[in-house]
Amino acid sequence: MKLKILFGALALVGVATLAIAATDPVLMWINKKEVKMSEFEYLYKKNLEQQVNKEGIDEYINRFVDYKLKVAEAERLGYDTLPRIKEEINGYKDDMLAPFLTDTELQEQLVQEAYERMKTDVDVSHIMLPRGRSKAEEKKQIAKMDSIRNCILNGEDFSELVMKYSVDPSRENNRGEYGFISSGVFPYDFEKVVYDTPIGELSKPFVTDYGVHMVKVNGYRPNEGQVEVGHIMRKFPSGQVTENDKMAVKAKIDSIYTCIKNGESFEELAKSFSQDPRSAREGGKLAPFGHNYMPKSFEDVAFSLPDGEISEPIETPYGYHIIKKYAHIPLGTIEDCRESIEKRINNDQRSLMPIESKCNQIMKDLNYKKTDGLQEYILKEIKAHGGFDSTYVADVLAKSDYTMFTYGNGVKVPLSHLAQTINPKTKVASDEIAAAVLDASVERVARQEIVKYYTDNIVDLNPDYRNLLNEYRDGTLLFEVMSKEVWNKAKNDNAMLTQRFENNRSKYQWNEPHFKGVIICAKNDSIMNEAIAMYQSIKDEPEDSVTTALNKKFGRNIKMVRSVSKQGENEMVDYVAFGGKHVESTYIGYPVFRILFGRMLNQPEEMSDVKGLVASDYQDALEEEWIAALHKRHKVKIDNKVLNQLKKKYK
Repeated sequence: MKLKILFGALALVGVATLAIAATDPVLMWINKKEVKMSEFEYLYKKNLEQQVNKEGIDEYINRFVDYKLKVAEAERLGYDTLPRIKEEINGYKDDMLAPFLTDTELQEQLVQEAYERMKTDVDVSHIMLPRGRSKAEEKKQIAKMDSIRNCILNGEDFSELVMKYSVDPSRENNRGEYGFISSGVFPYDFEKVVYDTPIGELSKPFVTDYGVHMVKVNGYRPNEGQVEVGHIMRKFPSGQVTENDKMAVKAKIDSIYTCIKNGESFEELAKSFSQDPRSAREGGKLAPFGHNYMPKSFEDVAFSLPDGEISEPIETPYGYHIIKKYAHIPLGTIEDCRESIEKRINNDQRSLMPIESKCNQIMKDLNYKKTDGLQEYILKEIKAHGGFDSTYVADVLAKSDYTMFTYGNGVKVPLSHLAQTINPKTKVASDEIAAAVLDASVERVARQEIVKYYTDNIVDLNPDYRNLLNEYRDGTLLFEVMSKEVWNKAKNDNAMLTQRFENNRSKYQWNEPHFKGVIICAKNDSIMNEAIAMYQSIKDEPEDSVTTALNKKFGRNIKMVRSVSKQGENEMVDYVAFGGKHVESTYIGYPVFRILFGRMLNQPEEMSDVKGLVASDYQDALEEEWIAALHKRHKVKIDNKVLNQLKKKYK
C-alpha cells in the first residue's frame, strides 16, 4: 500500500515560549470551522525543512486545503467519534503534555553541566556534623561547623578537627581525606558544592539529607574514564578477621596465582575458584567502572595495570583478589553518556528542577499576584477568633471569600481554598507563627491551582501544544479516511486493477528481465534434498497445492518466498536466478536456498507482476476524483489579508 500522508512522520518539537497574548488570526474556515494562522505556519515550516526545492505559499496553500478537506470528510463520516480513535488521541494528548510542563532548556543545561563535570575528578577533604532533629538544632550545627571552619582558616589541622568532630563513618580510615571523587558518585547537592569550590579553599557549611558538611578542594585531574577488568576473589571470613585468617586466604589466592603463571586460563580458574558468585559465572569479568566505585587498593591496580596484564594478588577490606585488565575505556562524548546522565538526573533532586522552573514561568505568564498584606489580614482574623484551632479553620478560614491571590484575566482565588490543604489540628506556638505558616502555604496552593488551570486550558494557551495535537489528531483521521476511500479500494479491487493493466500494458513495460517464481529456503542440505524430492513427486499439481503440501510436511524447517524481481533487487534471487554471490544473511537460519519453480520474463505477463505500480496509479486516480468531490461537498473560505501577511513573511 502506498501511504501518502502529506505532512510526514510526527516528531515532538521543542516547546517554544508560552505565547498567551500572541495574536493568532484565523486564516481560513472549513465548513465554518476555524483554522488559525499558527497551525498553517507550523506545518508549512515543517514541510519546508523536508524539501530540497522550497515550495511557496501559493503552491502549499492548495495542498493544505486538500488536507483539511480530507479531515473534514473524516469528521463528516464520524471517525472522530469512534471509541478507539478517541482513546488513541486522548492517550497521545496525555503523553505529549509532560514536555510542556518541563523547562526543556534547563533540562538540557543540567545534562551539559553533568557532562562537563564528568571530565574532571576533584580531590576533596570532608568533615560532617549531624543535621539535628529540628530546624533549631540544624541551625546550631551550622554555627558549630562555621566555628570549625574559622579554626581551620586560623591554621588548625584539618584532619585533627575531623577526628575530633566529624561523624562521617569513613573518617577512621581516611581522616577526612576522600581523595579524588568523580561526578555522579555523590548526591547532587554535595557534588555541586565540591565542583563550585575553588582549589585550596574551604566551602561554607552546607546541609544535605545526611548532615551538615564542609569540604576542602585540594586539586583537580582529568577523568580517567572506566576500566574493564575481571577478578578472582577469595573472601575473608565474616566477623573479626585475624592475621591467621588472612594468611589462610593468602595461601589459597597464591596457589591460584601460581596456576595462572603456569599457563592455566584466568577465566576458567575464576569460574572454579572465585568467591564472587556473580562475576565467577562470567569468568571473573566485572561491568566497566570508574573511580570511587571499588575499594581504593583494587581501583589503583585496575587503572594502572596495562591492558591484557594480570596482577599479583592484592588485598582489600573484603579479601584477596587477582585482577585481569581487559581494556581502558575513555570518557565518551556527551551523546555516549546522555542516557546514564539523564538516568541520574531523574533519580535525584534535579528531576524536579525543570518542572519547578516551568511552573514558575507559567505563574509569571499567567500574571500570578499574591495579595499585599495577606499575612497581616490572616493574623487579624486569627486574633479576632481567639486563636488558631480547628474551629478557626472550619468556621473562619473555610468560609472566607477574601482574595489571597489572582491570576489570568482577573481570576480571584479566596482564602477558603487554603483551608482544604491545612491540618486543623496543627499545634503552633503563637498566632503570629500560625499566620506565617498559612501565608507561606499560599504559593503552594497557587502553584497547584494555576498549573491545573494551565493544563486544562493548554490548547487555548499554548499554540505549540495545540498545533502538535491538531497534527496528530488530523493525521489519525486522515489515515482512517484515506484507507477507506483510496488505499483499500485500490488494493482490493483486483478486477479494476486487472482492467487498468490490460488497457495500459505499454505503461507497465520492463527495461530488464525479471525472475518470477518461488524460492525454497531450508535449514540444511539434508532438509533441502528431502523437500526437493517431495516436490518432484507432486510438481504436476497446482502451485498453491504444492507449496501447501511442502509447508505441512516440513513446517519451520523451510521457508518459501514468492518473488518477481530484477537483478539487484533481492540478494537471494540474485544468487539463484542471476548467478550472484551467496548471502546467508538474507534469511538467517535458512542458509540453503534453491529455485522451486520459476522462469525469466522480459515483460510482465499479468497484473500481479506489477501490482504495486498499477495500484499506485489507481490510488492517484481515486484520490483525484475524491478531492474534486470534497471541494463540492465542503465549503472553504480563506482570509486573503492573513494569507498575504504569510506571503510577505516567507517571500
